[in-house]
Amino acid sequence: MIAFVKGPLVQIEEDMVVVETGGVGLEIRVPLSVLEQLPALGEMVMLYTHFQVKEDGMSLYGFLNRQDKAMFRQLLSVNGVGPKGALGILSVLRPDDLRMAILSGDAKAISKAPGIGTKTAQRVILDLKDKVSMEQVTESWMLANGATSGMADPGTGAPAGAGDFAGAAREALQALTALGYTNMEAARAVKKVELKDGMTTEEVLKAALKHLSFL
Repeated sequence: MIAFVKGPLVQIEEDMVVVETGGVGLEIRVPLSVLEQLPALGEMVMLYTHFQVKEDGMSLYGFLNRQDKAMFRQLLSVNGVGPKGALGILSVLRPDDLRMAILSGDAKAISKAPGIGTKTAQRVILDLKDKVSMEQVTESWMLANGATSGMADPGTGAPAGAGDFAGAAREALQALTALGYTNMEAARAVKKVELKDGMTTEEVLKAALKHLSFL
């Protein structure tokens, strides 16, 4: 119903912001990862919102991009995870880190969220593992690092080369876990790799190992 809210940032609290739009101040619940990236008070902000109606009231939940909003909605589809739990998960894990935790089966990382036990974390992984792909994570990395040729795949709209790098990244992850690193250690190391078009599995692995040597 309300796809996004745009206006001056009026107020910031522990898990909520107020954005003025049309002379009205809207309270929007946000994860900590959003609070860390907000502009200064008085500056313009745009949040993609999820509007929830319940018997005890209505709530808006806000995110800085459509992908993160989609991740929130995916969490809500998991039995036992409500808006509070979903915000908690996205507060301890940035969306890309959450996707990596799901792909690598790292229930321990997800269960660090307040109110999320090991069984619920395992359910998140089980329910969402087929809805999350390495290509989604890779697209985010490539956009953040500018590691594209400037062209998009005409079929998916993803940055050119994203699929190739995704395969190399996935194989590098498998190699790192085979070497004894945990799923999350391997995922974080691969994520730190400076992306370049046409990178091979060996190149990704070598670069990731350099980051692991500093852990």
